[in-house]
Amino acid sequence: MKKIAFVVPSGVAPIAPSHARTKTKRLAMMPVVLGLLAAAAGGCTMDTGSADDRDIMQATAEASAALSATLEGMWEREQVAGDVYHYTFLLKVGDTPNARIRVHRVVREDSPNVAHPTSRAIMLLHGDFATFTTNFLPSLISDGAQLDRNLALYLAKRGIDVWGVDRRWTTAPAEGTDFSDFAGMGVAQAVSDTGLALSFARTLRTLTGAGQDRLFLGGFSSGAQLTYLYAAEESQKPLAQRQVKGIVPIDIYGKLSPADESLRLYACANAADEYDWVAQGYVDSDNSTFAQPLGALAASDPGGDSPIFEGYTNREAMLGFVSATFLLYEPKPQYHLVAGVYTNGFPTKLRYASESLITDWLAHSPPHESLVETADRDAMWCGTGTLPLADHLADISVPLFYLGAAGGFGDHGLYTTTLVASTDVTTHVVRRLPASREIEDFGHADLLYANDAPALAWAPLAQWLLAH
Repeated sequence: MKKIAFVVPSGVAPIAPSHARTKTKRLAMMPVVLGLLAAAAGGCTMDTGSADDRDIMQATAEASAALSATLEGMWEREQVAGDVYHYTFLLKVGDTPNARIRVHRVVREDSPNVAHPTSRAIMLLHGDFATFTTNFLPSLISDGAQLDRNLALYLAKRGIDVWGVDRRWTTAPAEGTDFSDFAGMGVAQAVSDTGLALSFARTLRTLTGAGQDRLFLGGFSSGAQLTYLYAAEESQKPLAQRQVKGIVPIDIYGKLSPADESLRLYACANAADEYDWVAQGYVDSDNSTFAQPLGALAASDPGGDSPIFEGYTNREAMLGFVSATFLLYEPKPQYHLVAGVYTNGFPTKLRYASESLITDWLAHSPPHESLVETADRDAMWCGTGTLPLADHLADISVPLFYLGAAGGFGDHGLYTTTLVASTDVTTHVVRRLPASREIEDFGHADLLYANDAPALAWAPLAQWLLAH
């Protein structure tokens, strides 16, 4: 790959979906459900009309005692496929300008607005420059994503109630954002918000007849690191206050092996630089100047000169970033987001994933992202100095399923699974090529977007969830 020069583009708008999907209109709030949610959150009372409903309200309030969020505006419902529907709820979780999280639910319905009861549920946390939708339900934003390329839909069709949460920075507007609260959007806040989202999900599941059982918590990439951090924090709480019954970190490490000392030092250096930038007032990782145009221009003008990587076309820049990611970011040797096919030392096409799906994933990145969260996550990997959260990784005792990709974090994520207290640990690393060709093997995001991800990655995950 040629020498990379960075140029920040201006005036490049993110690509819009090329399709015109029919999205259901905003729905009026269901008075009973939202009244009960308000009761759980704020302690108010409501006469629901029956002793059974009052029992549900009391049980929900007790299960959600920690819930301090309130529903902001209306909720939305849209059909994904067949009897599977996608719900979104925007929750206000504080008084600062961007104190909002978006909670998602993907579930089968027995009738309109009536979820099919299921005993198993999972909450999924998205990765960087992403949202729940772009990571786990990409057919809603991309014509390049067939219905069987949606992990959330795949799990829902198999009887698993799928939830998700978009972190605060994903809800910040593209323009006119007040960044005054971005410096507080670190991993401690993300872990706390995850707890609120879990409380909300358990509340709504109780109200829709699914019971008060704990949820599995899973995450992809940075969301997987937050999964470890949340489970570690929750391990310090009394059993009655815990909300997670098992964890599913997808392609990440929580702590580095002694054999990976160079990678730990790399994280330390990154954290130091990032905290320094934050101290200088740079709190926003602006996706509108990198990920969004990288994907949008590769789709709209593939042969044009890239304004981001000098000397490349827009398509070459996109392919280089996703398939030779290690040239910019190397948390492990030959790390890459998506596997490419190399010709004369440069990736010329994608090996396992649809190119239009990958460009749409990038183009639909949320415009802003918290830099302090990135710094905190690197600091946790570094493991020295004052950490944003105490290290309780060894106290995690719930069942664990680690899903990795050979070209992503892959085998480097296995060490973390040996440190937890759980005696129920399953690991599955997708490897399709010999180790000598790892540079072209199944990539980090291929676990979500590859054509054969359902067979190679999702089937083992679903089997594990259904067995637990």
